[in-house]
Amino acid sequence: MSAIVVSPLSRIAEMAVRHKAREMISLLAEKQDFHRPAVIDATRHLKLGMNDITFAGTGDLIAPQESHVLQIIDFARTWDPSSPLLIHCWMGVSRSPAAALIAALAVNPQQDDLDLAERLRLFSPFATPNARLVEIADSVLNRQGNLVRAVRRIGRGRDADGNAPFVLPLALPTES
Repeated sequence: MSAIVVSPLSRIAEMAVRHKAREMISLLAEKQDFHRPAVIDATRHLKLGMNDITFAGTGDLIAPQESHVLQIIDFARTWDPSSPLLIHCWMGVSRSPAAALIAALAVNPQQDDLDLAERLRLFSPFATPNARLVEIADSVLNRQGNLVRAVRRIGRGRDADGNAPFVLPLALPTES
């Protein structure tokens, strides 16, 4: 079964090794420095510079943009699902769960948005997907408001200390 591992920055090496991930998406503030785990293929590491905000025009902070969402979609569509995809942000609570939803829909657009959001909540009571990433993805992936409604329905996650990585099993499309 294919899966997405969602992690805070502080646990990416552990999660990469434990789950045998070879590909990774990093969603961190621009110029935030960190070390890529050695088990992650450098050519299969997407680094996106953005802050965890929901609106543009906040001083020097970079809001998630359509270009970020398009890169997540393109990367996910070329991911080899024989090993998990590791997605992380600073705390593993907002940007990375949103990116996990986006990646899951990119590889299987036939799945139901609410089922996906409820699966996310089942595996992470703490996830509160970044609303701006979700809204942009809803538009880009032509979800017709379904992804936004699904994420609103699961609501805000419980308070988190940034130490709660989780694995989101994926429903991959069936061959017809």
